[in-house]
Amino acid sequence: MSKEFDVVVIGAGPGGYVAAIRAAQLGLSAACIEYNSYADPKGEVRLGGTCLNVGCIPSKALLQSSELFEQANHSFVMHGISVESPKMDVSVMMKRKDNIVGQLTTGIRGLFKKNNVTLLSGLGSFAGRENEKWKVAVTRNGATEHVLAKHVIVATGSRARHLPGIEVDNKVICDNEGALAFDGAPKKLGVIGAGVIGLELGSVWKRLGADVTILEAAPEFLSAADAAITKEAWKTFTAKQKLGIKLGAKIGKVERTDAGVRVEYEHKDEQHVLECERLIVSVGRIPNTDGLGGESVGLKISERGFIEVDAQGRTNLANVWAVGDVVPGPMLAHKGMEEGVMVAECIAGQHGHVNHDTVPWVIYTHPEIAWVGKTEAQLKAEGIEYKAGQIPFAANGRALGQGDTTGFVRMYACAKTDRILGVHVIGNNASELIAEAVVAMEFGACSEDIARICHAHPTLSEVMHEAALACDKRPLHF
Repeated sequence: MSKEFDVVVIGAGPGGYVAAIRAAQLGLSAACIEYNSYADPKGEVRLGGTCLNVGCIPSKALLQSSELFEQANHSFVMHGISVESPKMDVSVMMKRKDNIVGQLTTGIRGLFKKNNVTLLSGLGSFAGRENEKWKVAVTRNGATEHVLAKHVIVATGSRARHLPGIEVDNKVICDNEGALAFDGAPKKLGVIGAGVIGLELGSVWKRLGADVTILEAAPEFLSAADAAITKEAWKTFTAKQKLGIKLGAKIGKVERTDAGVRVEYEHKDEQHVLECERLIVSVGRIPNTDGLGGESVGLKISERGFIEVDAQGRTNLANVWAVGDVVPGPMLAHKGMEEGVMVAECIAGQHGHVNHDTVPWVIYTHPEIAWVGKTEAQLKAEGIEYKAGQIPFAANGRALGQGDTTGFVRMYACAKTDRILGVHVIGNNASELIAEAVVAMEFGACSEDIARICHAHPTLSEVMHEAALACDKRPLHF
Protein backbone atom coordinates (compact mmCIF):
# COMPACT_ATOMS: atom_id res chain seq x y z
CA MET A 1 0.00 0.00 0.00
CA SER A 2 1.28 3.49 -0.90
CA LYS A 3 2.23 5.90 1.85
CA GLU A 4 -0.32 8.67 2.32
CA PHE A 5 0.26 12.26 3.38
CA ASP A 6 -1.80 15.40 3.77
CA VAL A 7 0.88 17.36 1.90
CA VAL A 8 3.65 16.23 -0.44
CA VAL A 9 6.14 18.88 -1.49
CA ILE A 10 8.21 18.29 -4.62
CA GLY A 11 11.52 20.06 -4.10
CA ALA A 12 13.54 20.85 -0.97
CA GLY A 13 14.84 24.29 -1.88
CA PRO A 14 13.95 27.38 0.19
CA GLY A 15 10.29 27.40 -0.85
CA GLY A 16 9.87 23.63 -0.59
CA TYR A 17 11.51 22.81 2.70
CA VAL A 18 9.87 25.80 4.39
CA ALA A 19 6.45 24.77 3.03
CA ALA A 20 6.92 21.23 4.37
CA ILE A 21 8.01 22.43 7.80
CA ARG A 22 5.16 24.93 8.11
CA ALA A 23 2.61 22.32 7.01
CA ALA A 24 3.90 19.95 9.68
CA GLN A 25 3.77 22.70 12.31
CA LEU A 26 0.10 23.14 11.46
CA GLY A 27 -0.63 19.50 12.23
CA LEU A 28 -0.57 18.14 8.68
CA SER A 29 1.35 15.00 7.75
CA ALA A 30 4.01 16.25 5.37
CA ALA A 31 6.63 14.73 3.07
CA CYS A 32 9.25 16.45 0.94
CA ILE A 33 10.74 14.89 -2.19
CA GLU A 34 14.24 15.91 -3.29
CA TYR A 35 16.60 14.70 -5.97
CA ASN A 36 19.72 16.57 -7.01
CA SER A 37 23.23 16.01 -8.26
CA TYR A 38 25.10 18.17 -5.78
CA ALA A 39 28.16 16.38 -4.49
CA ASP A 40 27.78 14.99 -0.98
CA PRO A 41 30.63 13.21 0.88
CA LYS A 42 28.18 10.62 2.23
CA GLY A 43 26.32 10.15 -1.04
CA GLU A 44 23.13 11.52 0.49
CA VAL A 45 20.70 13.86 -1.20
CA ARG A 46 21.55 17.50 -0.47
CA LEU A 47 18.71 19.69 0.79
CA GLY A 48 18.39 23.44 0.34
CA GLY A 49 18.24 23.56 -3.45
CA THR A 50 20.32 25.87 -5.63
CA CYS A 51 20.30 28.64 -3.03
CA LEU A 52 22.02 26.66 -0.33
CA ASN A 53 24.25 24.44 -2.45
CA VAL A 54 25.39 26.50 -5.44
CA GLY A 55 23.77 29.91 -5.03
CA CYS A 56 23.02 32.37 -2.25
CA ILE A 57 24.97 30.81 0.60
CA PRO A 58 28.26 29.75 -1.05
CA SER A 59 28.45 32.98 -3.05
CA LYS A 60 28.09 35.08 0.11
CA ALA A 61 30.81 33.03 1.79
CA LEU A 62 33.20 33.74 -1.10
CA LEU A 63 32.18 37.40 -1.22
CA GLN A 64 33.06 37.77 2.46
CA SER A 65 36.43 36.05 2.07
CA SER A 66 37.35 38.08 -0.99
CA GLU A 67 36.23 41.32 0.68
CA LEU A 68 38.50 40.68 3.67
CA PHE A 69 41.38 40.03 1.28
CA GLU A 70 40.61 43.28 -0.52
CA GLN A 71 40.58 45.17 2.78
CA ALA A 72 43.88 43.65 3.84
CA ASN A 73 45.43 44.83 0.59
CA HIS A 74 43.93 48.31 0.41
CA SER A 75 41.96 49.40 3.47
CA PHE A 76 43.84 48.27 6.57
CA VAL A 77 46.48 50.97 6.08
CA MET A 78 44.01 53.78 6.92
CA HIS A 79 43.55 52.17 10.34
CA GLY A 80 47.28 52.03 10.95
CA ILE A 81 47.38 48.29 10.30
CA SER A 82 50.37 47.15 8.27
CA VAL A 83 50.10 43.84 6.44
CA GLU A 84 52.88 42.87 4.07
CA SER A 85 51.85 41.02 0.90
CA PRO A 86 48.63 39.28 1.98
CA LYS A 87 48.14 35.93 0.26
CA MET A 88 44.94 34.08 -0.48
CA ASP A 89 44.78 30.30 -0.26
CA VAL A 90 41.81 29.60 -2.51
CA SER A 91 41.61 25.98 -1.36
CA VAL A 92 41.08 27.10 2.25
CA MET A 93 38.50 29.67 1.12
CA MET A 94 36.64 26.94 -0.76
CA LYS A 95 36.81 24.56 2.17
CA ARG A 96 35.27 27.20 4.43
CA LYS A 97 32.51 27.76 1.88
CA ASP A 98 31.83 24.02 1.64
CA ASN A 99 31.75 23.66 5.43
CA ILE A 100 29.10 26.39 5.69
CA VAL A 101 27.00 24.70 3.01
CA GLY A 102 27.37 21.33 4.72
CA GLN A 103 26.37 22.75 8.08
CA LEU A 104 23.20 24.31 6.71
CA THR A 105 22.12 21.35 4.56
CA THR A 106 22.56 19.08 7.58
CA GLY A 107 20.56 21.63 9.57
CA ILE A 108 17.56 21.22 7.27
CA ARG A 109 17.62 17.47 7.87
CA GLY A 110 17.54 18.26 11.56
CA LEU A 111 14.58 20.59 11.08
CA PHE A 112 12.72 17.89 9.15
CA LYS A 113 13.30 15.46 12.00
CA LYS A 114 12.29 18.03 14.62
CA ASN A 115 9.04 18.82 12.79
CA ASN A 116 8.22 15.23 11.70
CA VAL A 117 8.63 15.91 7.98
CA THR A 118 9.28 12.75 5.95
CA LEU A 119 12.14 13.08 3.46
CA LEU A 120 11.69 11.08 0.25
CA SER A 121 14.88 10.87 -1.82
CA GLY A 122 14.24 10.77 -5.54
CA LEU A 123 12.79 12.58 -8.51
CA GLY A 124 9.17 13.58 -7.89
CA SER A 125 6.57 13.63 -10.64
CA PHE A 126 2.80 13.45 -11.08
CA ALA A 127 1.44 9.95 -11.74
CA GLY A 128 -2.29 10.69 -11.83
CA ARG A 129 -5.09 10.38 -9.28
CA GLU A 130 -6.14 7.59 -6.95
CA ASN A 131 -9.15 7.69 -4.64
CA GLU A 132 -9.49 11.49 -4.86
CA LYS A 133 -5.85 11.90 -3.96
CA TRP A 134 -2.84 12.80 -6.04
CA LYS A 135 -0.50 9.97 -6.90
CA VAL A 136 3.12 11.09 -6.92
CA ALA A 137 5.99 8.99 -8.25
CA VAL A 138 9.35 9.06 -6.48
CA THR A 139 12.10 7.66 -8.71
CA ARG A 140 15.66 6.94 -7.59
CA ASN A 141 18.35 4.73 -9.08
CA GLY A 142 15.91 3.22 -11.55
CA ALA A 143 13.33 2.25 -8.93
CA THR A 144 9.99 3.99 -8.45
CA GLU A 145 7.64 4.10 -5.50
CA HIS A 146 4.35 5.95 -5.27
CA VAL A 147 2.91 8.09 -2.49
CA LEU A 148 -0.56 9.58 -2.17
CA ALA A 149 -1.27 13.16 -1.17
CA LYS A 150 -4.35 15.26 -0.50
CA HIS A 151 -2.31 18.30 -1.53
CA VAL A 152 0.81 18.67 -3.68
CA ILE A 153 3.10 21.69 -3.56
CA VAL A 154 5.44 22.06 -6.52
CA ALA A 155 8.68 23.77 -5.50
CA THR A 156 11.12 22.49 -8.09
CA GLY A 157 13.03 25.76 -8.42
CA SER A 158 15.11 26.88 -11.36
CA ARG A 159 18.38 26.25 -13.17
CA ALA A 160 20.88 28.43 -14.95
CA ARG A 161 19.90 29.52 -18.42
CA HIS A 162 22.49 28.64 -21.04
CA LEU A 163 23.04 30.29 -24.40
CA PRO A 164 22.77 28.38 -27.68
CA GLY A 165 26.15 27.44 -29.07
CA ILE A 166 27.97 27.88 -25.75
CA GLU A 167 28.65 24.55 -24.10
CA VAL A 168 28.89 24.87 -20.33
CA ASP A 169 31.27 22.31 -18.81
CA ASN A 170 31.60 24.03 -15.41
CA LYS A 171 35.37 23.81 -15.66
CA VAL A 172 36.36 26.41 -18.25
CA ILE A 173 32.96 27.70 -19.37
CA CYS A 174 30.83 27.89 -16.23
CA ASP A 175 27.45 28.86 -14.91
CA ASN A 176 26.96 29.79 -11.24
CA GLU A 177 27.82 26.25 -10.11
CA GLY A 178 31.24 26.10 -11.73
CA ALA A 179 32.04 29.73 -10.92
CA LEU A 180 31.77 28.90 -7.21
CA ALA A 181 34.37 26.16 -7.45
CA PHE A 182 37.42 27.66 -9.20
CA ASP A 183 40.73 26.28 -7.93
CA GLY A 184 42.30 29.71 -8.25
CA ALA A 185 41.76 33.18 -9.61
CA PRO A 186 42.15 33.26 -13.41
CA LYS A 187 44.36 35.97 -14.85
CA LYS A 188 41.59 36.95 -17.24
CA LEU A 189 37.92 36.22 -16.54
CA GLY A 190 35.05 36.81 -18.92
CA VAL A 191 31.45 37.13 -17.73
CA ILE A 192 28.39 37.17 -19.96
CA GLY A 193 25.65 39.04 -18.11
CA ALA A 194 25.87 42.03 -15.76
CA GLY A 195 22.99 40.97 -13.54
CA VAL A 196 23.13 39.98 -9.88
CA ILE A 197 25.08 36.74 -10.39
CA GLY A 198 27.51 38.23 -12.90
CA LEU A 199 28.31 41.22 -10.70
CA GLU A 200 28.69 39.19 -7.50
CA LEU A 201 30.88 36.45 -8.94
CA GLY A 202 32.80 38.91 -11.07
CA SER A 203 33.51 40.90 -7.90
CA VAL A 204 34.79 37.83 -6.04
CA TRP A 205 37.42 36.97 -8.62
CA LYS A 206 38.30 40.60 -9.34
CA ARG A 207 39.25 41.07 -5.68
CA LEU A 208 41.42 37.97 -5.85
CA GLY A 209 43.40 39.31 -8.79
CA ALA A 210 41.47 38.49 -11.98
CA ASP A 211 41.17 40.98 -14.83
CA VAL A 212 37.38 40.87 -15.28
CA THR A 213 35.41 41.83 -18.40
CA ILE A 214 31.61 41.68 -18.20
CA LEU A 215 29.61 41.64 -21.44
CA GLU A 216 25.99 42.73 -21.06
CA ALA A 217 23.50 42.60 -23.93
CA ALA A 218 21.16 45.24 -22.48
CA PRO A 219 21.91 48.88 -23.28
CA GLU A 220 21.24 49.91 -19.68
CA PHE A 221 22.96 48.87 -16.46
CA LEU A 222 20.83 47.29 -13.69
CA SER A 223 17.62 48.49 -15.29
CA ALA A 224 15.47 47.05 -12.48
CA ALA A 225 17.12 49.35 -9.91
CA ASP A 226 16.39 53.01 -9.28
CA ALA A 227 18.19 55.37 -11.66
CA ALA A 228 20.03 57.13 -8.82
CA ILE A 229 21.30 53.80 -7.51
CA THR A 230 22.34 52.67 -10.98
CA LYS A 231 24.35 55.83 -11.56
CA GLU A 232 26.22 55.45 -8.27
CA ALA A 233 26.80 51.72 -8.80
CA TRP A 234 28.14 52.25 -12.32
CA LYS A 235 30.60 54.87 -11.10
CA THR A 236 31.77 52.65 -8.24
CA PHE A 237 32.11 49.40 -10.18
CA THR A 238 33.75 50.80 -13.31
CA ALA A 239 35.77 53.82 -12.19
CA LYS A 240 36.80 52.72 -8.69
CA GLN A 241 36.81 48.93 -8.85
CA LYS A 242 37.85 48.72 -12.52
CA LEU A 243 35.29 46.11 -13.51
CA GLY A 244 35.26 46.18 -17.30
CA ILE A 245 31.53 46.31 -18.01
CA LYS A 246 30.48 46.66 -21.64
CA LEU A 247 26.80 47.40 -22.24
CA GLY A 248 25.00 46.59 -25.47
CA ALA A 249 27.45 43.79 -26.25
CA LYS A 250 26.25 41.29 -28.85
CA ILE A 251 27.82 37.87 -28.35
CA GLY A 252 29.03 36.06 -31.45
CA LYS A 253 31.14 32.93 -31.68
CA VAL A 254 32.42 31.40 -28.44
CA GLU A 255 35.00 28.63 -28.61
CA ARG A 256 37.43 26.76 -26.40
CA THR A 257 41.13 27.32 -26.98
CA ASP A 258 44.32 25.89 -25.55
CA ALA A 259 44.56 28.99 -23.33
CA GLY A 260 40.88 29.00 -22.28
CA VAL A 261 38.05 30.68 -24.16
CA ARG A 262 37.78 33.01 -27.15
CA VAL A 263 34.68 35.21 -27.29
CA GLU A 264 33.77 37.23 -30.35
CA TYR A 265 31.38 40.11 -29.68
CA GLU A 266 30.12 43.33 -31.17
CA HIS A 267 30.22 46.53 -29.13
CA LYS A 268 29.38 50.01 -30.37
CA ASP A 269 29.22 48.75 -33.97
CA GLU A 270 32.75 47.37 -33.76
CA GLN A 271 33.92 43.76 -33.68
CA HIS A 272 35.98 42.67 -30.68
CA VAL A 273 37.59 39.52 -29.33
CA LEU A 274 37.89 38.63 -25.64
CA GLU A 275 40.53 36.05 -24.75
CA CYS A 276 40.08 34.70 -21.22
CA GLU A 277 41.11 31.72 -19.14
CA ARG A 278 37.59 31.15 -17.90
CA LEU A 279 34.13 32.32 -18.85
CA ILE A 280 31.06 32.65 -16.62
CA VAL A 281 27.66 32.56 -18.31
CA SER A 282 25.13 34.35 -16.10
CA VAL A 283 22.15 35.26 -18.24
CA GLY A 284 19.27 34.43 -15.94
CA ARG A 285 17.49 31.28 -14.85
CA ILE A 286 14.67 29.08 -16.14
CA PRO A 287 12.07 27.16 -14.10
CA ASN A 288 12.45 23.41 -13.52
CA THR A 289 9.26 21.90 -14.89
CA ASP A 290 10.86 19.28 -17.14
CA GLY A 291 10.18 15.76 -15.90
CA LEU A 292 7.47 16.92 -13.51
CA GLY A 293 4.73 15.21 -15.46
CA GLY A 294 2.53 18.26 -15.19
CA GLU A 295 1.27 18.03 -18.76
CA SER A 296 0.00 14.49 -18.16
CA VAL A 297 -2.40 15.72 -15.47
CA GLY A 298 -3.39 18.98 -17.16
CA LEU A 299 -1.26 21.38 -15.11
CA LYS A 300 -1.13 24.79 -16.80
CA ILE A 301 2.46 25.68 -17.65
CA SER A 302 3.36 28.74 -19.74
CA GLU A 303 5.53 28.69 -22.85
CA ARG A 304 8.42 29.91 -20.70
CA GLY A 305 8.00 26.98 -18.34
CA PHE A 306 6.34 28.76 -15.41
CA ILE A 307 3.40 27.18 -13.57
CA GLU A 308 0.37 29.45 -13.61
CA VAL A 309 -0.93 30.28 -10.12
CA ASP A 310 -3.26 32.73 -8.41
CA ALA A 311 -2.23 35.19 -5.69
CA GLN A 312 -2.15 32.40 -3.09
CA GLY A 313 -0.22 29.84 -5.10
CA ARG A 314 -3.15 27.77 -6.37
CA THR A 315 -2.74 26.17 -9.79
CA ASN A 316 -5.58 25.26 -12.14
CA LEU A 317 -5.74 21.80 -10.54
CA ALA A 318 -7.60 21.16 -7.29
CA ASN A 319 -5.24 20.87 -4.31
CA VAL A 320 -2.12 21.45 -6.41
CA TRP A 321 -0.02 24.47 -5.47
CA ALA A 322 3.27 25.96 -6.64
CA VAL A 323 5.81 28.33 -5.08
CA GLY A 324 9.22 29.90 -5.65
CA ASP A 325 11.21 30.10 -8.86
CA VAL A 326 8.81 27.78 -10.68
CA VAL A 327 6.05 30.43 -10.63
CA PRO A 328 6.10 33.95 -12.14
CA GLY A 329 7.76 36.73 -10.18
CA PRO A 330 11.25 37.50 -8.92
CA MET A 331 13.47 34.45 -8.44
CA LEU A 332 14.42 35.20 -4.85
CA ALA A 333 14.90 32.63 -2.09
CA HIS A 334 13.11 34.73 0.53
CA LYS A 335 10.16 35.25 -1.81
CA GLY A 336 9.92 31.46 -2.22
CA MET A 337 10.06 30.92 1.54
CA GLU A 338 7.21 33.32 2.18
CA GLU A 339 5.13 31.68 -0.54
CA GLY A 340 5.83 28.29 1.04
CA VAL A 341 4.46 29.52 4.36
CA MET A 342 1.46 31.11 2.65
CA VAL A 343 0.49 27.93 0.80
CA ALA A 344 0.90 25.71 3.88
CA GLU A 345 -1.35 28.04 5.87
CA CYS A 346 -3.95 28.15 3.09
CA ILE A 347 -4.02 24.34 3.01
CA ALA A 348 -4.57 24.35 6.77
CA GLY A 349 -7.56 26.68 6.37
CA GLN A 350 -5.79 29.85 7.41
CA HIS A 351 -5.46 33.08 5.46
CA GLY A 352 -1.93 32.89 4.09
CA HIS A 353 -0.72 35.96 2.22
CA VAL A 354 2.41 37.36 0.58
CA ASN A 355 2.66 41.02 -0.37
CA HIS A 356 4.87 40.85 -3.45
CA ASP A 357 5.06 44.66 -3.50
CA THR A 358 7.23 44.60 -0.37
CA VAL A 359 9.62 41.80 -1.29
CA PRO A 360 13.12 43.29 -0.93
CA TRP A 361 15.82 42.97 -3.59
CA VAL A 362 19.50 42.71 -2.66
CA ILE A 363 22.75 42.61 -4.64
CA TYR A 364 25.68 41.57 -2.44
CA THR A 365 28.42 43.46 -4.22
CA HIS A 366 30.54 46.06 -2.47
CA PRO A 367 28.86 48.37 -1.89
CA GLU A 368 25.70 46.37 -1.35
CA ILE A 369 22.55 47.41 -3.19
CA ALA A 370 19.05 46.88 -1.78
CA TRP A 371 15.61 48.21 -2.49
CA VAL A 372 11.92 47.69 -1.85
CA GLY A 373 8.89 49.23 -3.50
CA LYS A 374 8.72 51.60 -6.45
CA THR A 375 11.55 53.19 -8.38
CA GLU A 376 11.35 56.82 -9.47
CA ALA A 377 10.78 55.72 -13.07
CA GLN A 378 7.83 53.56 -12.01
CA LEU A 379 6.28 56.39 -10.01
CA LYS A 380 6.54 58.74 -12.99
CA ALA A 381 5.15 56.14 -15.38
CA GLU A 382 2.16 55.55 -13.08
CA GLY A 383 1.53 59.27 -12.64
CA ILE A 384 2.01 59.15 -8.87
CA GLU A 385 2.95 62.44 -7.22
CA TYR A 386 5.84 61.86 -4.84
CA LYS A 387 8.49 63.54 -2.78
CA ALA A 388 12.02 62.26 -2.33
CA GLY A 389 14.63 62.34 0.40
CA GLN A 390 18.24 61.32 -0.17
CA ILE A 391 21.08 61.31 2.33
CA PRO A 392 24.67 60.13 1.69
CA PHE A 393 26.63 57.90 4.05
CA ALA A 394 29.37 60.54 3.85
CA ALA A 395 27.41 62.50 6.50
CA ASN A 396 27.24 59.52 8.88
CA GLY A 397 29.61 59.08 11.82
CA ARG A 398 29.47 55.29 11.82
CA ALA A 399 30.27 55.11 8.11
CA LEU A 400 33.22 57.43 8.63
CA GLY A 401 34.41 55.27 11.51
CA GLN A 402 34.20 52.18 9.33
CA GLY A 403 36.24 53.91 6.64
CA ASP A 404 33.67 53.52 3.87
CA THR A 405 31.20 56.28 3.07
CA THR A 406 30.16 55.08 -0.37
CA GLY A 407 26.51 55.44 -1.28
CA PHE A 408 23.28 56.79 0.13
CA VAL A 409 19.68 56.07 1.16
CA ARG A 410 16.93 57.40 -1.11
CA MET A 411 13.28 57.35 0.00
CA TYR A 412 10.10 58.09 -1.96
CA ALA A 413 6.85 59.05 -0.24
CA CYS A 414 3.43 59.98 -1.58
CA ALA A 415 3.15 63.75 -1.98
CA LYS A 416 -0.45 63.66 -0.72
CA THR A 417 -0.49 61.04 2.04
CA ASP A 418 3.23 60.79 2.92
CA ARG A 419 2.99 56.98 2.77
CA ILE A 420 6.34 55.41 1.87
CA LEU A 421 6.35 54.16 -1.72
CA GLY A 422 9.91 52.94 -2.14
CA VAL A 423 13.31 52.90 -0.44
CA HIS A 424 16.63 52.38 -2.21
CA VAL A 425 20.00 51.87 -0.54
CA ILE A 426 23.54 51.56 -1.86
CA GLY A 427 26.27 51.21 0.74
CA ASN A 428 27.63 49.06 3.53
CA ASN A 429 25.05 46.69 5.06
CA ALA A 430 22.31 47.76 2.65
CA SER A 431 20.98 44.21 2.87
CA GLU A 432 20.32 44.69 6.59
CA LEU A 433 19.17 48.30 6.46
CA ILE A 434 16.42 47.58 3.94
CA ALA A 435 14.52 45.50 6.52
CA GLU A 436 13.38 48.65 8.32
CA ALA A 437 11.87 49.94 5.10
CA VAL A 438 10.11 46.62 4.47
CA VAL A 439 8.53 46.68 7.95
CA ALA A 440 7.49 50.30 7.50
CA MET A 441 5.84 49.64 4.14
CA GLU A 442 4.08 46.49 5.38
CA PHE A 443 2.47 48.57 8.11
CA GLY A 444 1.58 51.39 5.73
CA ALA A 445 3.97 53.81 7.44
CA CYS A 446 4.66 57.34 6.33
CA SER A 447 8.08 58.97 6.05
CA GLU A 448 7.06 60.98 9.12
CA ASP A 449 6.79 57.72 11.10
CA ILE A 450 10.42 56.80 10.44
CA ALA A 451 11.41 60.42 11.00
CA ARG A 452 9.84 60.24 14.50
CA ILE A 453 11.49 56.93 15.48
CA CYS A 454 14.63 57.17 17.62
CA HIS A 455 17.56 55.51 15.85
CA ALA A 456 20.64 54.50 17.85
CA HIS A 457 23.71 56.69 17.47
CA PRO A 458 26.13 56.15 15.88
CA THR A 459 24.67 53.64 13.42
CA LEU A 460 24.25 53.38 9.67
CA SER A 461 20.49 53.23 10.28
CA GLU A 462 20.58 56.95 11.04
CA VAL A 463 20.89 57.55 7.31
CA MET A 464 17.47 55.92 6.85
CA HIS A 465 16.18 58.29 9.55
CA GLU A 466 17.72 61.31 7.83
CA ALA A 467 16.33 60.26 4.43
CA ALA A 468 12.85 60.19 5.98
CA LEU A 469 13.41 63.67 7.41
CA ALA A 470 14.66 64.79 3.99
CA CYS A 471 11.32 63.83 2.44
CA ASP A 472 9.97 66.79 4.41
CA LYS A 473 13.05 68.90 3.66
CA ARG A 474 14.18 68.91 7.30
CA PRO A 475 17.26 66.66 7.67
CA LEU A 476 19.22 67.41 10.83
CA HIS A 477 22.72 66.26 9.90
CA PHE A 478 23.03 67.07 6.20
